[in-house]
Amino acid sequence: MTTISIITVVYNSEKLIRTTIESIVGQDYPGLEYIIIDGKSKDSTMDIVDEYRDRIHKIVSEPDHGLYDAMNKGLHLATGDYVLYINSGDRLASSSTLSDIFTSAPPDSDIIYGDTQITDAQGNILHSRRHRPPENLTWKDYKRGMLVCHQSFIARRSLCSDYDTNYKYAADFDWCLSTLAKAKKITNHGGVISLFLEGGQTRRTIVPGLKERYKIMRKYYGTLKATFWNCILGIKFGWWMLWHRWF
Repeated sequence: MTTISIITVVYNSEKLIRTTIESIVGQDYPGLEYIIIDGKSKDSTMDIVDEYRDRIHKIVSEPDHGLYDAMNKGLHLATGDYVLYINSGDRLASSSTLSDIFTSAPPDSDIIYGDTQITDAQGNILHSRRHRPPENLTWKDYKRGMLVCHQSFIARRSLCSDYDTNYKYAADFDWCLSTLAKAKKITNHGGVISLFLEGGQTRRTIVPGLKERYKIMRKYYGTLKATFWNCILGIKFGWWMLWHRWF
């Protein structure tokens, strides 16, 4: 049976962590390894995690050096054929998401990807993600932005490098690009894989995050293409913000 390690990184998230845990331990797919990496939370996060300890395979609660350091810890502990990150506040789309994926995806898939929907804190679906996944994804497509949400990006573990912790906001963009560039077979699931909680952190870090993405794009695509596509992305994002009153 194909196995998957799902990794949840959390810190001081007592209001959100239960929903995330239940969406994962409630999966009907038996080949699941669940790992939680907590940054030594000071609220009741770990009390909630402890309620599900018999259904969580590995739990770490200790200080870390930021989000991507914690994600690397989870990756080092993972033993599944594939890895997927579902962090606190986010959820899998349904209880049959994993079984639906692994009964339909070719067994030689290096990456399996799908769509993402945005929810509010009450779990209500607000809208689809601004970027939509293409029918046939390659590493070259990321010049148009992160077309697949990290929470809907399932990667073969043997292809996964550590996150580059020199990036503070966009190491996930670099990680996905690096993995895509090494993949031989990329499979579109064709449906929604994850539900992503709309939150303020992304808004506060959008500008430094875009600056880091530009550096990453230069590394993969060269300065000319990176500059051109960043201008296009900036214009599109500006119109999207106005349309959705996201300011």
